[in-house]
Amino acid sequence: MDEKIIYLTFDDGPSTNVTNKMLDILKQQNVKATFFVVGYKINGREDILKRMYNEGHSIGLHTYTHEYKKIYASDKDFINEMNETSMEIKKVLNIEPKIIRFPSGSKKHLTKNLLEKLHAQNYKIYDWNLCTSDGINYNIKPNKLYREATQKCINPNKIFLLMHCDANNKSTCNCLESVILYYKNLGYHFKPITPDTPEYYFRVKN
Repeated sequence: MDEKIIYLTFDDGPSTNVTNKMLDILKQQNVKATFFVVGYKINGREDILKRMYNEGHSIGLHTYTHEYKKIYASDKDFINEMNETSMEIKKVLNIEPKIIRFPSGSKKHLTKNLLEKLHAQNYKIYDWNLCTSDGINYNIKPNKLYREATQKCINPNKIFLLMHCDANNKSTCNCLESVILYYKNLGYHFKPITPDTPEYYFRVKN
């Protein structure tokens, strides 16, 4: 039987209260996750970034500004946003992450040309195959988020679950433990994304 793996991934952090609470839950459950961080949010929250790293979680890049008009203006702008975020992380942790996630996903933005440019800088792309709506609806109830996070996945043996850890994602905090316990009870292994994890991205545009 194939090993059942789930990658818990959190976008849009770090935030002070929400991200710290999520880290508390992950530590309590002895689960490692992946945080795709936004560069400008690191300033003043360096301690949270250090905590993520020191507690064994993976840190990925989610652009510097998260402003779509800026980051998707050109391939050069997109890559610069990733490089800038990497440099911010290097200042704090002395590492340069190479795992990235496109804001809103790569679907409308990843061309063969951009893919080649990213790979030339050793960046690896990770989208998702299961997601919650906590990135577009902060007022969603925890029980609805739980149902979204535990619905049937297109590839049930390798789940890339997208959730968010922005300051407004309190409902995500309130359902996270239940989501973890659900997948533990089904025998899933929780893994952080690393550069050795096979890339997972949506279809490339011509």
